Amino acid sequence: MKKLVYTSLFIFLLVGSKINAQYQPKNISEEDLKKANQWVDATYKNLSQDEKLGQLFIVALYTNKGENEINTVRNIVVNDKIGGLILMQDDAAREINLVNEFQQKSKVPLMIGMDAEWGVFQRIATAHKYPWAMTLGAIQDKNLIEQMSAKIAEDCHRMGINWDFAPVVDVNTNPNNPIIGNRSFGSEVNNVISSALSYSNGLQNNNILAAIKHFPGHGDTNTDSHLDLPVVSHNLERLNDIEIAPFKALMDKGIGGVMVAHLYVPTLESGKGIPASVSKNIVTGLLKDQLGYKGLIITDALNMGAVANKYNPGELDAMAFKAGNDIMLFSQGVASGKKLIQKAIDNGEISQSRVEESVKKILLTKYFLGLEKYTPKNPENINSDLNNNSHKVLVQNLYSNALTLLKDEKKLLPLKGKQIYYVPLEEAPYQTFANQLGSNIIIKKANEINTIPANSTVIVGLHKDNSTAYKPFKVSDASKKVLRDLTKRQNIILNVFGSAYALKDIDISKISTVLVSYENNDDSMNATADALNGKTKIWGRLPVLVNDKLKAGMGIDLNPSTTK
Repeated sequence: MKKLVYTSLFIFLLVGSKINAQYQPKNISEEDLKKANQWVDATYKNLSQDEKLGQLFIVALYTNKGENEINTVRNIVVNDKIGGLILMQDDAAREINLVNEFQQKSKVPLMIGMDAEWGVFQRIATAHKYPWAMTLGAIQDKNLIEQMSAKIAEDCHRMGINWDFAPVVDVNTNPNNPIIGNRSFGSEVNNVISSALSYSNGLQNNNILAAIKHFPGHGDTNTDSHLDLPVVSHNLERLNDIEIAPFKALMDKGIGGVMVAHLYVPTLESGKGIPASVSKNIVTGLLKDQLGYKGLIITDALNMGAVANKYNPGELDAMAFKAGNDIMLFSQGVASGKKLIQKAIDNGEISQSRVEESVKKILLTKYFLGLEKYTPKNPENINSDLNNNSHKVLVQNLYSNALTLLKDEKKLLPLKGKQIYYVPLEEAPYQTFANQLGSNIIIKKANEINTIPANSTVIVGLHKDNSTAYKPFKVSDASKKVLRDLTKRQNIILNVFGSAYALKDIDISKISTVLVSYENNDDSMNATADALNGKTKIWGRLPVLVNDKLKAGMGIDLNPSTTK
């Protein structure tokens, strides 16, 4: 990294002298801290070098890929003495049983992680789905986000998970971002910071580690790093103001982990095509030295195409550790990685004190998370424990608070019991919404709109496929034509059950009322129907810049109806 870059960063980041980034439980006493350090020192001294190096690795556990896959992981746990697992798809009870078994076989308790940004549903299909970050970014009462992540923490504890690899703090300034999008709280730095802090607090105040990701910022990319290496080519001022800003703000709040992205950022790394995750300039020079971060630094998954297509397993792990990461996530080559790290130590490329620093950080975090006294989890009733009425009530309240009314020129809301027509468009289910709206609704298909009497109130629902967070948000030309035709003789309430970006190239100038619900699922549809019927307040704000007319922060408050 050029000297100018270091100097500029140093000037920009010299804000406040006290940095307390290492996670520790709230209100911990001096006595408990002393006990923690004694346990760490004693445990560290009792480990062989091979066992110490093992702590640096987390591998993936799938239960839907057959017994051979599970046996492979079992052998890695026993023989390579790894530090942790990341739980992938799919069966909760099976995962609990395997975690119990592997914890029993491990000399040092395993750290169990999961990508649970929208809850453990992200990996466990029978669990209840929480809203995506983009939806949460529309919510004005950020305490609700903390309530949600506290509930996610409860679900994690139930599964034996200690580390939720969340929240995403990438600022999504690129609507065409194929991999962040719905996973970001939005395009405004301050909203991302406040939303992510609430999310992190809900986890860490309930003894589940958080990890802010993907450093130094994955929000303005048009390449999926699972497939290839994205490039972020902004200058230093822009990086400081947008991409790096949420990380800087949140590191000072005790967030326990930072996940480093597979991104090429030429301004921060002069070596051509070197991903941030294996860049010493970025991980050590920027994250540790300049930003002063002292928590756990973990790579993004090392099986992702951005790096896996470029480096051999093991070689990649050693490069990541040399760069300054503490943990190599989703390692594809633990045994060879350990050998190459040891070789680098023997050659003087890496000091043994570097190993001690990372391993003791890992051990201390494990102690703070209560892993020194691990008790097995019970798999019975796990599916109902992860998906019940307590989840439903919480989640529908979140969707209700996210609803964003962008315009209501003819005061068509709330619906006042009169005859309403409903035209569902796009590809996804809509029946839950129609049912919840009530008996005054007449459903008309797109080819039936000419049968709607003139000057009627017509709800047009854009129901986008939200079966994953990565589905396209664009609305078809056919749907746009139906909408244009309807605006000629009807009073339109346009309801977007999908990303606000769906409005990017839709002309809403002749549409009276526009509401964004952000997602298309039963909880979202029920919450939306209740709001349209005047049962709940609408007061969300647009979390992203959509186009010149629809800017972040836009939204109108609509109080509940006072009449029955």
